[in-house]
Amino acid sequence: MENMQAVNSFVAAYLKKKGFKEAEQLLEDLQNKESAPIDFHNDPDLAKFIHHFSQSEDDVAQYQDGYSKLRSWTYSSLDLYKHELLRVLYPVFIHSFMDLVAKGHLQEARTFFNAFHEDHELMHSRDLQKLEGVLSQSHLEEMEFGRSLRQNKVNIKICQYSYDLLLQYLHKTQSTAMLGVINEHINFQVTSVEPGSISDDTEVVTLIGSCQDAASLINQKEIHWGLLEDSLEERLEKEGGLLSDSEKTEAENKEGDVDDSKKRSVEGGKQGASTKKLKKDKAVNATAKSARPEAKPTPAAPRVKPELTLPVMSTEVEQSILEDLRNRVQLSSVALPSVSFYTFLNTHNGLNCSSISQDGSLVAGGFSDSSLKVWDMAKLGQQAGSSTLQGENDSTSSEHVAGPNGVKRSYTLFQGHSGPVYSATFSPLGDFILSSSADTTIRLWSTKLNANLVCYKGHNYPVWDVQFSPVGHYFASSSHDRTARIWSMDRIQPLRIMAGHLSDVDCVQWHANCNYIATGSSDRTVRLWDVQSGECVRIFIGHRSMILSLAMSPDGRYMASGDEDGTIMMWDLSSGRCVTPLMGHTSCVWSLAFSCEGTLLASGSADCTVKLWDVTTSTKAPKNEDKSGNPNRLRSLKTLATKSSPVYSLRFSRRNLLFAAGVLSKNV
Repeated sequence: MENMQAVNSFVAAYLKKKGFKEAEQLLEDLQNKESAPIDFHNDPDLAKFIHHFSQSEDDVAQYQDGYSKLRSWTYSSLDLYKHELLRVLYPVFIHSFMDLVAKGHLQEARTFFNAFHEDHELMHSRDLQKLEGVLSQSHLEEMEFGRSLRQNKVNIKICQYSYDLLLQYLHKTQSTAMLGVINEHINFQVTSVEPGSISDDTEVVTLIGSCQDAASLINQKEIHWGLLEDSLEERLEKEGGLLSDSEKTEAENKEGDVDDSKKRSVEGGKQGASTKKLKKDKAVNATAKSARPEAKPTPAAPRVKPELTLPVMSTEVEQSILEDLRNRVQLSSVALPSVSFYTFLNTHNGLNCSSISQDGSLVAGGFSDSSLKVWDMAKLGQQAGSSTLQGENDSTSSEHVAGPNGVKRSYTLFQGHSGPVYSATFSPLGDFILSSSADTTIRLWSTKLNANLVCYKGHNYPVWDVQFSPVGHYFASSSHDRTARIWSMDRIQPLRIMAGHLSDVDCVQWHANCNYIATGSSDRTVRLWDVQSGECVRIFIGHRSMILSLAMSPDGRYMASGDEDGTIMMWDLSSGRCVTPLMGHTSCVWSLAFSCEGTLLASGSADCTVKLWDVTTSTKAPKNEDKSGNPNRLRSLKTLATKSSPVYSLRFSRRNLLFAAGVLSKNV
């Protein structure tokens, strides 16, 4: 009887708390009418559960006790299933912590966090650092990371037997707190695959903004990933305008008036050996392209019509580009590129980003003091007295950029932003440069006039990245406001706004045909957007940390993305699936670039290395081919280490010379 009275009083209090006035009044009338507690369907189990729930609703000890027991049970499980069951602990831990904070039990939440956070330090240290700063309910509500976790489920891939074991444990222990957390915040993707074969899968634990089915539905949309009709490359292919290997090698040496010493900056004297290997390879194969897996002399990329109105190209520019394409050196796994590395000196930790023009003649740096600075590489080697660039007032600046021959140059200063500059990008011809800043604006500068031409306002928060389209004129930006935007140089308002990411959009990249843009976000997903409609046509799920860099293959079929943990993933745009993860970097991957024929991928990282990857092998080797360990993972051809310079940016020129830039750092 006492138990039933407690149940009735709890139900009445619950209805009042939730504002169900009519139900509360009805319950009160029934109680008065019968003069006795209501027996809920004469079901003792239901009454027992409600009574237990009423006692435990605000009982904070259930989280500590429930998680501790779940943790002990998981760690004592059979080794075959333990690694799968351990995946459940992290989302249960963070949501239990946030539940305690949300209910106002701040001291208990702190005790809970301190007791168990060390279990997850290795894999989730960055997330834990964010959560450690949550000291009140308002902090939880205001924090972007916390909101995205609360609003969206974590997707966990698990085998059937591990799933059954977990359900049996939860049923046996009747831990309502743990069951509630798992039911509300975890979406299990149960597979029939043996646990050993999915332990290394890239998609085992992911944060999903919508359910996996919704992402799969989006990924079924049709996309046209081919190249533009009547492009210069296609015209050149039809003409058969390819030079001999010796002519290409000679042309490469003349590229952009870059001297030999600069080209030997990283490769040194090994380039001669590479050239010999290239010639030997070409003796068997007419061109490097013929060795590609399609077994065709030219890529089988379909042709598509442009969705944007393309700018008209002058005859002079067209001829210049065609000359570059004719003189292009064909790269492969046995013919690696020459590399030119530019190092920023004495930046006093103020450099946020760098960019290199198409021919390597100009290098830009964006700084925390709101300035954008551009160095002219063509004037390297001139005497200091004649080195002052037009518009430069201070020729004795402490900040210089050094080319491979060690000569220091003054810079051209562009001032206009009122906050740190986070990104810069040169137009395809190098006559314009765009910069984005914490002041929420994007500025267009002329490298010919050394002046600011336009200030584009549209974002409401800092703009993390800006990128010119491959044809110029159009550009894309990404921001802390969780949107990406498409702009044209002649309009001050954006043409399209792409909204859908759950957190900051950290980087943006154009597709080769300019009909799509890709965006990488702190929500750990990459999205592909149709420029014409503004719709999301692909969601790529698999990264375990924020995405910092993107690159599109020249044939438009593949995309590479690099994240904060050093993982690079190669995606097939048609299917939306990860073709292969490329493991090797030990820190943030800040820059990615495909070679012009698409056979190589270069990656630049905070670990002070540039790595060259064999795209042909990585994208074509079957996943099940290697049963011995890490299947289809290590496709690195070469690692080029700097002395102490994290790599900020990479760029392949039209003639396939690789340019890289970084800052000399004493903290590395």
